[in-house]
Amino acid sequence: MMEQRVAIITGAGSGIGAETAQQLAARGWRVVINYRANREPAEAVAEQCRASGGDAIAVQADVSEDAACKALVQAALARFGRIDALMNNAGETKVAPAADLDALSGDDFMRLYRNNVVSVYQMTRAAAPALRESGHGSVVNIGSRAGVTGGGTSTAYAASKAAVHTLTKSLARVLGPAVRVNCVAPGYVDTGWHVRGRGQEHADKAKAGMIAKAALKKVVTAQEMAEMCVLLLAGGTAMTGEVVFMDGGVHLA
Repeated sequence: MMEQRVAIITGAGSGIGAETAQQLAARGWRVVINYRANREPAEAVAEQCRASGGDAIAVQADVSEDAACKALVQAALARFGRIDALMNNAGETKVAPAADLDALSGDDFMRLYRNNVVSVYQMTRAAAPALRESGHGSVVNIGSRAGVTGGGTSTAYAASKAAVHTLTKSLARVLGPAVRVNCVAPGYVDTGWHVRGRGQEHADKAKAGMIAKAALKKVVTAQEMAEMCVLLLAGGTAMTGEVVFMDGGVHLA
């Protein structure tokens, strides 16, 4: 029987996090489904993981808070006794036109940095001892093409994701050789994120624009993002400190 490894996935109640959890569970992994506010979707993902052949629990934690990060790690250890992988997927944005310099406040920047960047540091720090003990620890952070281009939903969001890319490299340097740290940077992912942020009409327009630019003439799905995350969490043993684009080749345009 394959060794039953354990992963924590933050913000796993929907989208990329939920899909990654289900793919890991199908491989026999035990998964901690983190959510901040919406319990029911996270519990539903946990149930789907169990139905897929793995085991899962849903744990509430606001990962922008250091104490909550530590509590989340302790919940994982209390239930499963080990942590082999961490996926820092939780994050948020504020939609703001880049040309409108008054659309973002200092508080907006601080909120996005706390939720998108500080949370990654805090969760990785909290999980590091268990990841080192695993013998094959792996961290995957979710960045963004916006972190390279400066585009995306807002300047603050783009800047926060650029920070995640740099943080990935810093953490990979200090956590090796015991723990690998990589980042997956998507462009437009075909989930409800864009609809919730900007509405259906704008989301459809953005999607069409990305398809037109993409070398593969498609946008990436949550399933495809999860496949790359699983590859890095479960394998990719010679990769660390990498930022992997998943945008259908839009960055080549």
